[in-house]
Amino acid sequence: MKLFVFHTPELTPSNQTPDCAIAVDVLRATSTMATVLAAGGEAVQVFSDLEQLMQVSESWAGDKRLRAGERGGARVPGFDLGNSPLDCSSELVGGKRLFISTTNGTRTLQCIQAANSVLTGAFVNRAAVVNYVLKTKPETVWIVGSGWEGSYSLEDTACAGAIAHGISQQLDQPLVKLAGNDEMISAIALYQQWQNDILGLLHHASHGQRLLRLDCHEDLKYCSQLDTLDVLPIQTEPGVLKKF
Repeated sequence: MKLFVFHTPELTPSNQTPDCAIAVDVLRATSTMATVLAAGGEAVQVFSDLEQLMQVSESWAGDKRLRAGERGGARVPGFDLGNSPLDCSSELVGGKRLFISTTNGTRTLQCIQAANSVLTGAFVNRAAVVNYVLKTKPETVWIVGSGWEGSYSLEDTACAGAIAHGISQQLDQPLVKLAGNDEMISAIALYQQWQNDILGLLHHASHGQRLLRLDCHEDLKYCSQLDTLDVLPIQTEPGVLKKF
């Protein structure tokens, strides 16, 4: 097995397809997706384009869908939800499909959707991601951070490191044998530096600061939790994720 970490979807090789690809957008898309499915959501369907989201979701009954739109950290006017996992109670999302478009995370999923298996990972469901990789043993694994509008994101790389660290510990293999690129080594080092203060890392991150200015303090607390959700969002058809 070889593990690769890419800081943004733009940095993934355009001429290769991995056996397994893991999209990471800690603040907050992949944290929200795991929360929705853990709360009984039927599925999560992702879009980079808001108009396309509206068109496709029109084919679903109003009581069986929720539309979530986020740009710049704020909810898009006219949508049911923004991108906060705290809004995704079982009473609201149970049995419904979430149609979602966010600034960064949904772009990442579209970039990797051709992989043999596509998952989403966050700190909250890190263990579920690690367990799936250990069980299926793919030859190549890409862990792809979403970044912020094409730039490096501290929290996504730290989470990629948390996933890679969990896999390497369970396999009990030296990192030099598992590492597909240098970014994998650096991501693990970043996670190890902050593993006892993930919330502190989110407060240092530029997007964490952006969300704090939007009064999303509780979102950061929630997204900083490690291994709290035993749920794995996995792609069942392009752009559609269901609970594994």
